[in-house]
Amino acid sequence: MAQKVLRNVTHCIFDMDGLLLDTERIYEEVTRQIAGTFNRPYPEVVRFRVMGTTEQRSAEIAVNECQLPITVGDFLQRYHKMCCERLHNVPLLKGAERLLRHLHANKVPFALATSSGAEMVELKSTHHRELFNLFHHRVCGSSDSEVKNGKPAPDIFLVAASRFGDKPEPKNCLVFEDSPNGVEAGNSAGMQVVMVPDERLSKERCAHATQVLRSLEDFKPEQFGLPPFTN
Repeated sequence: MAQKVLRNVTHCIFDMDGLLLDTERIYEEVTRQIAGTFNRPYPEVVRFRVMGTTEQRSAEIAVNECQLPITVGDFLQRYHKMCCERLHNVPLLKGAERLLRHLHANKVPFALATSSGAEMVELKSTHHRELFNLFHHRVCGSSDSEVKNGKPAPDIFLVAASRFGDKPEPKNCLVFEDSPNGVEAGNSAGMQVVMVPDERLSKERCAHATQVLRSLEDFKPEQFGLPPFTN
């Protein structure tokens, strides 16, 4: 595959789950347990379809694809209860804190664009409050009225870009994502996308990202015209 040309950017937009916080394994486990109570499997292919979508859409996919004999509302009720028991102390993923603090120290504006609702974001960031306060703003796709369509639609990233004070053009924004749905959303928004995928994803499912990394530790800011790390 040909090396993609990397353009200089001025602003960064981050997904949250599976990129900054180690939450995706919890979501997977919770959904597998719910499906398991009805003796239904939770196939990997369904898991990757769910990744990056809104809470409502994730529930719809899980209920339909796993053929669960409950309503989407019932699923969400169980899902939220089980998640709330497990998400209050999730660790940061490799390289996340270093990159966010580096961007902040160098006055590079960055925002959060997560498909989660605002309440879930508060819960998951409980033990990382000071770090998450460094974001210029947050767009929470499941509860933000301006986000009409969830990923893979571009809405959430376009809304995130519009809320920076200087309203950068999409081409000047760099998205960080872990899911194919998120990569598609970033591309559709006209932005470059750095992907840190689940290691189980095939190369084909990652092919549309501008750059694919094993972790945020491997990110080199200077490749996109951003200040390089000094440590």
